[in-house]
Amino acid sequence: MNRLGRSGVEVTALGLGAAGIAGLYTEVDDEQAHAAVSAAWRRGVRYFDTAPHYGLGLSERRLGAALRAHPRAAYTVSTKVGRRLEPADGAGDDLAHGFAVPATHRRVWDFTADGVRRTLEASLERLGLDRVDVVYLHDPDDHAEEAFREGYPALEQLRSEGVVGAIGAGMNQTAMLTRFVRDTDVDVVLCAGRYTLLDQGALTDLLPAAGERGVSVVIGGAFNSGLLADPGPTATYDYARAPAELVERALRLAAVAARHGTTLRAAALAFCAAHPAVASVLAGARSAAEAEDCAEQFAAPVPAAFWRELRESGLLPPEAPVPAGELP
Repeated sequence: MNRLGRSGVEVTALGLGAAGIAGLYTEVDDEQAHAAVSAAWRRGVRYFDTAPHYGLGLSERRLGAALRAHPRAAYTVSTKVGRRLEPADGAGDDLAHGFAVPATHRRVWDFTADGVRRTLEASLERLGLDRVDVVYLHDPDDHAEEAFREGYPALEQLRSEGVVGAIGAGMNQTAMLTRFVRDTDVDVVLCAGRYTLLDQGALTDLLPAAGERGVSVVIGGAFNSGLLADPGPTATYDYARAPAELVERALRLAAVAARHGTTLRAAALAFCAAHPAVASVLAGARSAAEAEDCAEQFAAPVPAAFWRELRESGLLPPEAPVPAGELP
């Protein structure tokens, strides 16, 4: 288990990202979702990340139901604030936001202090819990002023009251996350898609700042939403069709992995986990088979020769850390 910053909250090195069990892209039923969480649990995962945004609250409801059989002290849950859910007429679906669920609610951006507390209260009700361990400000890209002026102080107050154990922000960019690390007292940040085998943007600002400040980093999007899991012309990158040049680069990475008797999935997860500032890597799964595969890939050793060839071929910058002891 790894501690988040200076908090008392601990997470497993591999966590389960619970967007998939809420019907990300395609429908997932209750049984399938429960099986995915159960499989992750069997493989030792004890950190679970969710959000109201995922399936309009369905992720939180399904995750809470799946964890109900386990002692509360045995696992860590994070959720997010910034998108408040309000009832809608239920007509149509939510595929415009990526989730194959009925449009029972609509999202309202709200990083006010009142909005943060109301959103968290609703999340606790959906989860069936009296507390969560970590709360992130979720994607405040276009709401920076409100997030720093009201949202962050509200989280700090919740932490001081003991309502949550650790606080932070979760985003798909590094600049604002670096600002949170440098200008606030966050325990952890969740960086999605900006520290992968295809994108090492976090190496230039976020990860050094986190190391200096003693802030933990959780990595999401280790597969860049699909391209590093199964590279090909129809693969997605950052939730859209992958550009041809990135598909070509991913296929080159996969070929190197195959030459060294490993998989691109194993290498993608190992790379994210290797940086000393990283406390956990979130892997999404929508079924028991996917959860099992993520755990197997995460546990699989990646040969030193693989990392050496990536560096020699220019597919990995020399300053990017690789698993300890894998290179001289």
